[in-house]
Amino acid sequence: MKIGIMQPYFLPYIGYFQLLNAVDKYVIYDNIQYTKKGWINRNRILQNGKDLLISIPLEKDSDYLDVKDRYVSKSFDKKKLLNQIRESYRKAPHFEEVMPMMEDIINFEGENLFQYIYNSMQRICRYLNINTEIVISSSLSIDHSLKGQEKVLAICKELQATDYINAIGGQELYNKEDFEKENIGLHFLSTNPIEYKQFKNEFVPWLSILDVMMFNSVGEIGEMLVNYKLV
Repeated sequence: MKIGIMQPYFLPYIGYFQLLNAVDKYVIYDNIQYTKKGWINRNRILQNGKDLLISIPLEKDSDYLDVKDRYVSKSFDKKKLLNQIRESYRKAPHFEEVMPMMEDIINFEGENLFQYIYNSMQRICRYLNINTEIVISSSLSIDHSLKGQEKVLAICKELQATDYINAIGGQELYNKEDFEKENIGLHFLSTNPIEYKQFKNEFVPWLSILDVMMFNSVGEIGEMLVNYKLV
């Protein structure tokens, strides 16, 4: 049983979906503290050959609340965001297939931040034919006060993991020997360089999965999903 664990992110980059596709069960944290300057509710798309930051505005609240306790702002101008996406990608080769899904994602009526992002993840996984089981962290019977590696190990044991796969950026956070003591293999996924045609401009890397979907077919993205190495 291969397990991956990540925070929820709004329309994350291709590496997030590579990890999701590489495991048998993918745990998404809902009971983790919201980080104001992170990527939970924002990402980058292509506009006029350059990257543009887009975000989901949130209701003002304590910075110490978990993601599941934060809410999308009532003033969120969904029409404006959709128009930005539409104008940026209306000439992209897969606009007609992707834009209806994006309209459904952006217009999702739920106000809870986690549910809003979770819905977008489910929709994109269906589009990309990713069938990995997604588990919400708060549903697991573990000690949720645990932090860092100890929490990850608790989740792995709860789900009877044989292997834990993490993004390459987390190498310094984990001790391989501690995982071996629990008979769990520790691996890190490193995304190989991925480049594709973005209109006629110089390629802008590591944008949102939205950009990948607008310029590539589902079959082409399927090849990208396995374009990585495990270390």
